[in-house]
Amino acid sequence: MKKTITLAGIALFLTACAGPQVTRTQPLSETADAPYDNVLVVSLFQSFDMRRYLEREIVRQLEDRGIDAVASTSMIDVKTPLNRETVLEAVGKANSDAVLVTQLLDVQTASRLRDRRPESTYNIRPTYYYNVWSVEQTEYAEPQGLEAKHELTMATQVFSVSTKEPVWTIETHSRLKRNIDGQFSGTSILDEAKAIGNAMARDGLLAR
Repeated sequence: MKKTITLAGIALFLTACAGPQVTRTQPLSETADAPYDNVLVVSLFQSFDMRRYLEREIVRQLEDRGIDAVASTSMIDVKTPLNRETVLEAVGKANSDAVLVTQLLDVQTASRLRDRRPESTYNIRPTYYYNVWSVEQTEYAEPQGLEAKHELTMATQVFSVSTKEPVWTIETHSRLKRNIDGQFSGTSILDEAKAIGNAMARDGLLAR
């Protein structure tokens, strides 16, 4: 059940539209060999499609800033296990000087059933009495709808290839909502990627 909720919550990224809150949990290390100009982007989700979507958007954000970036899903397919060995192999092929890793830390979900507003029809007819009308009202009540709220916390770390140590970490907090009519609002994958790119540029991790 938890896995289903988690995947459903992350899937809302595709349609939502508000930026996440960013918290720096590890400032850029003074001994880090930043800035970086060639980054391998890795997302640790159970869903390969979600990995690919987020990695692709982060790569675009970095490339827009003049940084060479490669998505791990372009080099490590769905049949290949994602582990230290396969990542190091991808680093070598891409000649990366840094690895960016995103992963889900926590999902909090609250949901409730809500009654829908019934639709009504009216049949109005005159009677034999002066200024008296006969009114028939029919209400069409739909089944209850599910309203859900998700709060997601994700961590993004940058590792130096030369030292193989994390040099910088942020957490992003997103709120996602599905209303009774199935419409979504909250953070999108593009917003998440923009927040990561902006934070990296602000903190001096990017060479351009």
